[in-house]
Amino acid sequence: MKRNNTNRRNFLKATATVAGGYWLGTSVPDVSARSANEKLNIACIGVGGRGSANVGGVSGENIVAMCDVDESKAGKRFQEFNRAGKFKDYRVMFDKVGQQLDAVVISTPDHTHFHPARQAMLEGKHVYCEKPLAHSAWEIRQLTRIAAQANVATQLGNQRHANAGMARAVEAVQSGMVGKIKEVYCAIGGSRGMPPMPKDSPPIPNHLDWKLWQGPVTQREYAPDYVPYKWRFWWDYGTGETGNWGCHILDIPYWALGLKYPTRVDLDVVPTADQIDAQRTPKSMKTRMEYKAENGHDAVILHWWHGDIKEVFVKHNAHAYGNTLFIGEKGTISAGFSGYKAKLNDGDEPKVPSPSIPKSPGFYKEWINACKGGQRSTCDFVNYSGALSETVLLANAAYRSGGGFDWDATAFKSSGNAKVAQYINAEFAKGWEVDEV
Repeated sequence: MKRNNTNRRNFLKATATVAGGYWLGTSVPDVSARSANEKLNIACIGVGGRGSANVGGVSGENIVAMCDVDESKAGKRFQEFNRAGKFKDYRVMFDKVGQQLDAVVISTPDHTHFHPARQAMLEGKHVYCEKPLAHSAWEIRQLTRIAAQANVATQLGNQRHANAGMARAVEAVQSGMVGKIKEVYCAIGGSRGMPPMPKDSPPIPNHLDWKLWQGPVTQREYAPDYVPYKWRFWWDYGTGETGNWGCHILDIPYWALGLKYPTRVDLDVVPTADQIDAQRTPKSMKTRMEYKAENGHDAVILHWWHGDIKEVFVKHNAHAYGNTLFIGEKGTISAGFSGYKAKLNDGDEPKVPSPSIPKSPGFYKEWINACKGGQRSTCDFVNYSGALSETVLLANAAYRSGGGFDWDATAFKSSGNAKVAQYINAEFAKGWEVDEV
């Protein structure tokens, strides 16, 4: 990765020390900020598409600045919040109004999450960021470490975590309804990926700053095949269906079992050479992560598939329900965002546990409360979603490298696969280099 100096070198040195303690299992105190009755001053970076929904989620606070490289996509929100400062470049925004800001919401494409989130937290701002948090596992680890040292309130955009049905599924697993869990399958269906290569390069639309949209990656010619949405299926910009859905779906076993970092990342199906494309994300993939016994769970194998898992439901005589299958000693739990269906091997009716997980005040409200000094939000980078997001992108790295690898999370080091490091680390274009934490 390329690095340069920053004006926060002392902060970064301290971060490396404190973060080392966190990775060994220590925690951090709740944040201190405005009182519960005061409104936050929030900047929103990326306000079209998914960003528009996130603006709505925090609109009860003071939206003092908005930033977007596409005036057309941002137009509706720009007009609605006409008193907020309008910017194309988040760096200019921080220079102009940074001292007024308490918090930042980031809803840009995956490749442009890291730099604004990093700068915001280095400046002591609270951050809400869309999944999968960043574009590489290295970037995610950096953001998680900075969040730990800065002691800011953070939230990954896993809004389904607040669903009551999902909480009930987690309770079912944690109750021991089907005994100890040894294996879990998670999947997103469909075959999105490998989009056609662009055939032409029309003029860049006047409303889009294409150079800024690309930001820290190598510049290429504009094509409508990349924006406003299909960027997700190009490795330079997106992380495929795994990055798109993995944080949402793997959230279920991560929460239910208290998972952190895998010790091995591998492939259930090894792709052929022609299925691995240097530019485009795949139409399907089948990976698995192995976890040692810790945090109250036994050793677990977690499968992540981009593709159908109907065959798995059939194989284990489970209910064909949801996107996740827990395989326990006594039976199975099929789970999704809206609930679960359990089946015991002996044919008895499963005993439904009493609700024990408190109702969320609302996913955005969790973060807002945390920004004002309340308890940490459920998808806080440090205590939860950093490890989840990192694991999602490690699965991508295994696929892209065509093989599995052992993972030392404490050292942030892979072994057993010489090809994989390039897909775990990050390299930025000239002018976007940063120091490693």
